[in-house]
Amino acid sequence: MDNFNLGMKNYLLLFGLLMVTLSPGAAQIYNPVSWKASIKHLDAEEYQISYRAAIEPGWAVYSQYLESEDGPVATSITYDNPELNLIGEATESGHRKEGFDALFDMNVIKFTDDFLISQNIKITEGETIKGYLTFMTCDDTKCLPPADFDFELTVPKKGTSSEGGAGVLIDKSSQKSTNSNSDLVESIGDLDIIQIDGDADASFGLFDPVHWDAGYTVGSPDKVVFEATIDDGWHIYDQVLDSDEGPIPTEFWFNQAKKVLTFEGPEVVEEKDEFFEGLVVRKIKKNARFIFEVPASQDVIEGELVYVACNHERCLSPVTINFSIDPESKSIILDDHLADFGDSDFYADAFPIPPIDLEKPVGECGDQEIANVAKYTLLNIFFLGFIGGLLALLTPCVFPMIPLTVSFFTKNSGNRKAGIHQALLYGLFILLVYLLLSVPFHLLDTVNPGILNDISTNVGLNIFFFVIFVVFAFSFFGFYEITLPSRWTNRVSNAESVGGFIGVFFMALTLALVSFSCTGPILGSLLAGALTSEGGAIQLTSGMAGFGLALALPFAFFAAFPTMLNALPKSGGWLNTVKVVLGFLELALAFKFLSNADLVKRWGLLKIEPFLAIWILIFVGLSIYLFGKLKFPHDSPVKKLAPLRAIRGLLSMAVAIYLLTGFSVDKDKGTFRSLTLLSGLAPPAGYSWIHPKKCPNNLDCFKDLTEGIAYAKKVDKPVMIDFTGHACVNCRKMEEHVWPKDGVNERLENDFVLISLYVDEKIDLPDEQKTDRIRNYGQKWASFQTQYFNNNSQPYYVLLSPEGKLLNNPVGYTPNVEEYAAFLDCGLSAFKEIRGQEHLGAR
Repeated sequence: MDNFNLGMKNYLLLFGLLMVTLSPGAAQIYNPVSWKASIKHLDAEEYQISYRAAIEPGWAVYSQYLESEDGPVATSITYDNPELNLIGEATESGHRKEGFDALFDMNVIKFTDDFLISQNIKITEGETIKGYLTFMTCDDTKCLPPADFDFELTVPKKGTSSEGGAGVLIDKSSQKSTNSNSDLVESIGDLDIIQIDGDADASFGLFDPVHWDAGYTVGSPDKVVFEATIDDGWHIYDQVLDSDEGPIPTEFWFNQAKKVLTFEGPEVVEEKDEFFEGLVVRKIKKNARFIFEVPASQDVIEGELVYVACNHERCLSPVTINFSIDPESKSIILDDHLADFGDSDFYADAFPIPPIDLEKPVGECGDQEIANVAKYTLLNIFFLGFIGGLLALLTPCVFPMIPLTVSFFTKNSGNRKAGIHQALLYGLFILLVYLLLSVPFHLLDTVNPGILNDISTNVGLNIFFFVIFVVFAFSFFGFYEITLPSRWTNRVSNAESVGGFIGVFFMALTLALVSFSCTGPILGSLLAGALTSEGGAIQLTSGMAGFGLALALPFAFFAAFPTMLNALPKSGGWLNTVKVVLGFLELALAFKFLSNADLVKRWGLLKIEPFLAIWILIFVGLSIYLFGKLKFPHDSPVKKLAPLRAIRGLLSMAVAIYLLTGFSVDKDKGTFRSLTLLSGLAPPAGYSWIHPKKCPNNLDCFKDLTEGIAYAKKVDKPVMIDFTGHACVNCRKMEEHVWPKDGVNERLENDFVLISLYVDEKIDLPDEQKTDRIRNYGQKWASFQTQYFNNNSQPYYVLLSPEGKLLNNPVGYTPNVEEYAAFLDCGLSAFKEIRGQEHLGAR
């Protein structure tokens, strides 16, 4: 039975959240905040540095002075000048808001629209001030990762002022200037362009389907052309769109004012965009040219180009390109601020694995393997349904019906052949009745393919199942009977007199109704398992097929071989014992569903300690019952303990002792040992009062690559590197909706060493690990991902051997549980293949 997906799905996700964090290629680089730094002379050797933020509508930046570090990241300024003489604290002004922030459940101070920070200093003219400003920006539904604004200011002469660069994450080392005297001339349509800055690949990331160039025109010195070359299959969007609910349009900003430029190029295509639920939008494909007429003023123009690139199945993160136009020198600067992270010597020293050959993974995972996984999942639930049907056969509602029904067919059909034929038909109709029970769920699936999964993520549903299972358990104990209305049974029973096929069908339906008090709880378990899984209706049908087949087979078999009826045990008290045993199992499963709800809401009511204690008490109680020391309403007196019953009592006690071992501590992991037999049933071992763990989904993990690789070598297990982010919603979806599932959870828990690297982690690196451009752990892990794996999106999962061999092709956001499990299984097989080859080589 699959573990519960943590959290309810949000049906009203805003587009910004979708674009930043839902798409497989999502990464957090959308910049709704632009900063400028300037310095002016005040008096004598006193100057004032000003940092001004222009903030897009709907977004906010947080103050330097917050009441707690538990909420958003406060704005902070770090100076590289150790002897800089600051006068007092920095002051803040702008559109200030103070009050309760629902995103962080605390009071905060934040600024919208504009934000000005002023810091007075004492310094000598001509000196250089360098540093960076760290800030965090949020809207009403999400936050982007903290970002740095680098600045470099030269102290002006007394009585004057000067400005630093504008834009977020300025990377001056990668800026390139074009000059009108360049010999490089390219042609765009009918326009001759003076020098296209072709080396400045300004869009974010190593995968870049859109390439931007810019330059002045020859013969029209007042015009600048921005050209986009778009890869096949990809597109960007028009500058003006009819709805705010769809994609981000392509926007050009000049000195903080948005302008719609003249468009030249292929026709803009207007069509439905399935990625945005069929919204009609205007797309630009292949290439595009945007013409900007430069004003007569000779002042430098600072601007931004914002766009998003999509194909038919995903959108990349919105990209912001900063640019500068100098009308006097007829030059353009494109700020390629995310193209490089530093020199390769850093990577050789910083990471404990050699460079990765992405073209030669050890294993290959194909669609066929994933399809096989889905097939085996259905076979597994069919088998579980079949076991449930066999258990139902051994209950007092069904077992006595076998000889009575077989005798009816063999004695009232005129001849043995006809009796066998009717018994086979009876078994077929039993199977059909239980298959029909799953039809309504297929109808729900057809109307809304995600509805069953939405139901599965509902805390209320799991609490409902908890209550129902407790009710079923006490019904099995014999305190009351759960039956369907008698008029249903009477009407169906009367329909048996019709005879023929229809009469036999109603006989099968009658069996299903009158046996409900015994079969209902088992069917309820099957239904709950299907609703809390990714398979939904098809898994329910598979389970119902197994259940119905198990019930039907004895009737057909004994009709064909009636003499075998003599081998059946006689009905008696043992049938009630089976019901009571099932009652104990139902009670144990009830707490599994309550645990699901507790995991989601983090109530802390049913952590691993109380869960194990409850299950231990249940199985100790079951053992005491089987030894005859506990009696329920319909039990016969136990005059002599049968050997088989004693063995079952010992097995139950053995289960209780096994559960007790769950309280032993794994010293290497620092938490309780995970019990393999309880995988998917019990809370994670790290969800604990005594030994809590704070890794994703309470798994054991490392937050440092070197430590994780060292541990993997020690235990000789493959590594899963989880490139993630604190502000990455898709990462949380994977951790909460996919990782807890059967087939995934046990792999992550037992077969891999999990290393979670947060690319937006703002904790500073030790001084000896810092470089000019890598100052904190987030930048270190982001550079590791881009340099080693040629990828910049999160989540991103890489499977490696402890020695650094790539086991299979990495994957990004993979919400399909079977596909993700197949990815893990493929990597594990590749690791075993490596170890097998090494073992043969050692021989």
